[in-house]
Amino acid sequence: MLKAKGMHILKMVACAICCFAIAGTARADEVKVGSGAAATENIFKKIQAPMEQATGDKLTLIANGPAQAFKDLDKDVIEAAVGGLTFVDWMLLMEKEGYSVPHKALYKVKVIGKDVVRVLTNKDVTVTELSKEQLAGIFTGKIKNWSEVGGPQLPVKVVLGSKIPGTQAVFQKNIMDGAEYTKEVVEGTDAADVKSKVVATSGAVSLGALAQLDGSVNGPKIPVVGRPITMVTKRDLSPGLQRMVDYIKGPGKALIVE
Repeated sequence: MLKAKGMHILKMVACAICCFAIAGTARADEVKVGSGAAATENIFKKIQAPMEQATGDKLTLIANGPAQAFKDLDKDVIEAAVGGLTFVDWMLLMEKEGYSVPHKALYKVKVIGKDVVRVLTNKDVTVTELSKEQLAGIFTGKIKNWSEVGGPQLPVKVVLGSKIPGTQAVFQKNIMDGAEYTKEVVEGTDAADVKSKVVATSGAVSLGALAQLDGSVNGPKIPVVGRPITMVTKRDLSPGLQRMVDYIKGPGKALIVE
């Protein structure tokens, strides 16, 4: 009798586990997000795997920068666009891209993190601190050799990324007072590509998210350039997107870089 009762309990437990697994599979969603450098490096690369394991959802990340993310949002290719800039600056970026956003009030805006723009240089650039004036001179092309700012006798090589316009726009506004970037640049794409070019190019300098600072690059001290990481949607959050936001604000808080 006891043996039969034990077998019955085991069957009930097995059934419960099976039902839970089916329920978990049924509720799992694919969450499609378009992202800029700050959000990709500081948040999504940190939380993607543990969030997917915890929620059962799949996060599909399209890291083509905030300008393309906003265009993809309007085309319903993604359900959220995330970038490292304020919504106001985002709209200015879209205007600069020649993309009209006539009904800005229709979008839903939520800040999900924060970042500090950092300057990344090749390790052979041994400067430890750069002022606003020096940075403006470097990125506009007026300063052409690192010896002009207390560094080694090396030509300055500015690396810019086609898919990190948000980072570059925030830096341009706060440090360069809107001046144009030099035309003599090493061309990169996304945040990872830009950093790899900095690592591989003697005298190189570029911009990156806080999470990109590590032993492979030099990160001189610069004036603080803080920015929010902003999420934009066109409608109420889907269950999967809401779970992603909840994870970022909850368990993921210990994983993200701010």
